[in-house]
Amino acid sequence: MTQIGKIVLAAGILLVFLGLLLWGLGKSGFRGLPGDIRFESENLRLYLPIITCLVLSVLLSAVAWMLVWLWQWFRS
Repeated sequence: MTQIGKIVLAAGILLVFLGLLLWGLGKSGFRGLPGDIRFESENLRLYLPIITCLVLSVLLSAVAWMLVWLWQWFRS
């Protein structure tokens, strides 16, 4: 049970860090990365965050890998 508690604690700290990061990016006026497609006309507004999604995918994959690694480390 203590191992699961450590994992939940680590995940909570990670979520707090990600929340503060996203909040700070929003406050600083972050509107996406170069390479994101933005189109606006009179009746249509289209935003395709392609590069932002790729970067988030890499980051989330790294976080998932780290959680699996931590899980295996705590089990041994």
